[in-house]
This record gives sequence, C-alpha cells and structure tokens, in this order.
Amino acid sequence: MSYERLESCPVCGKTEFRNKLVVEDRTVSHESFAIVQCEGCGFQFTNPRPNEADIGRYYESDDYVSHNSGAAGLVNKAYKVARFFTMRRKVGLLSKFAPRRGKLLDYGCGTGHFLAAAKAAGWKVAGLEPNARAREEASQRLGQLIGQGGLGALEPGTFDAITLWHVLEHVHALNETLAQLTALLKPDGVLLIAVPNVESLDAQHYRELWAAYDVPRHLYHFAPKTMAQLLKKHKLTIRETLPMPLDAYYVSMLSEKHKEERAGGILTVLKAGYKSNQYAEQHEGQYSSLLYVAGRRTPAA
Repeated sequence: MSYERLESCPVCGKTEFRNKLVVEDRTVSHESFAIVQCEGCGFQFTNPRPNEADIGRYYESDDYVSHNSGAAGLVNKAYKVARFFTMRRKVGLLSKFAPRRGKLLDYGCGTGHFLAAAKAAGWKVAGLEPNARAREEASQRLGQLIGQGGLGALEPGTFDAITLWHVLEHVHALNETLAQLTALLKPDGVLLIAVPNVESLDAQHYRELWAAYDVPRHLYHFAPKTMAQLLKKHKLTIRETLPMPLDAYYVSMLSEKHKEERAGGILTVLKAGYKSNQYAEQHEGQYSSLLYVAGRRTPAA
C-alpha cells in the first residue's frame, strides 16, 4: 500500500497545517487517518492519504451503496428511500438552472439512477464512473456506454450542465479536475457540486465519529468559505448555495452506527437530524450537506 502526503494546501497553496482530528475508517479497513487544517485558509483534508492507484481497495465493500444497488441492511434501505425522494428534486434543480435541457455530464455517476431520471426528463446524458461494478450497472440502466472517468476524450465547451453528487471530495487531482470540468462547460453552463459541510452541527456533534468524514475515501472536507475560494481560483462564481436537508438524517444514522454499543435508536437519529437542520436555519445555512451552483465568472466579476 502506497500513501502520499500533500505538502501544500490545494485551495490556497500554503504549506503550514495543524492536526484537526484522527478518524477511523469504519467501513472497510479500520485504519486511522489524520485530517489536517490549513493555517492559511482553513481548508481541511485527509493527509497523508492512499495514492490514486491504491485507493480502490478502500471502496471494496458490498455495503457501499453508491457502487452497488443491491446493498442490503437498514442503513442502505434508508439511503434508497432518500434517493427516491431526492431524485425528482435533483432533476428539477438541474432544469431550473439549465432550462435548455441540453447536454448533461454526471461526473462520478455511480449506478446511474440520477442520469436515468435526467434522461427521462429530456436531457442528453453522459456519465463517467471509475468503479467497474457501478459503471456496468449504470451502462445497463441507461442502455448506453458509461466512461471510466477520463475527461480528456470529451469535447470542450459542449455541456450545458455538469453534476457532481458527493463526488468532488473523492477526487485526487482536485484542481486539475476542476479545470477540466470548467473547460467542458458551455459559456453559460452550470456546475452543480454537492458535498458534506464540515461546519454543520452534526459534524460538530459527532466529531471523529461523523460519518461524512468517511476517510480515506473522502480526501477533502469542505466548508462554504473554502468551496467559494476554490471555485474562485478556477474563475467560477457560486450563484446559489442550497440545502440538502435529508442528508442530516442519513449522516446521523451512519454516525450513530459508528458509536456501536452507545448508539441511539431511530428517535436519536431523527432528533440529531432535526437539530442539525434547525441549527442551519439559524446559522447562515450550515446544513449537513450543501449544493453549490456555480458558473463562469463574468469579466466584471
């Protein structure tokens, strides 16, 4: 197993970090990983981390539901119920911010459920997915080939919208990938990026047990300020930041499971999710997960 250490912050380039937390991978390996925070901009990231060639083994779990629609268990059943209710909202948001309903790229499309819903709504869809099992399932679901993940073969300036649903936190080459994705957008195209929010109440409450840290698969741990700074670096501006309120309940359910013998039941989960969303309403929208809608900055911006 090979690990790599980032010597500079991916957002601001500074080289001084402080240790934030040590978090255990409770899904696959049970190894522990350090999360550091940049002294310059406050960005948090897993460091050191498995390199891109070796990270695949940390996804090798039948319970990893985004790569396996057949995953069983109560938590995964809850995920599928939530997916059913959020899919229509996701397609609705996509059509709101890109009303032409032209070409869509879903980067890290998993098993293809979102792409199938967008295709049914009239979008011309394309997807990229590095995981072989998920890619095969998505290809069958859509009746078209899903690519492995390379962006270089796609034609620049051709997509009306590009979506990353809980994907950007997994991408090793963060800045290179954002630059490539931006180049693929039409001049008025939109980028929709959903990621966990490290400043949410559930993150503060569960600390190292917060399931959305999900080390080492999650390489970066975003907050609104650092996301805005990262996108500005790529000449993108955030048009809207939207809540994903169901995530607070799902993440709380996973986090309670991490507590093992001290775990609370469904009422504890519901209370934690509700309190997190209430906190967000009173604290500048610091929801458990956030959807950032971004586009190219105008010359005057």
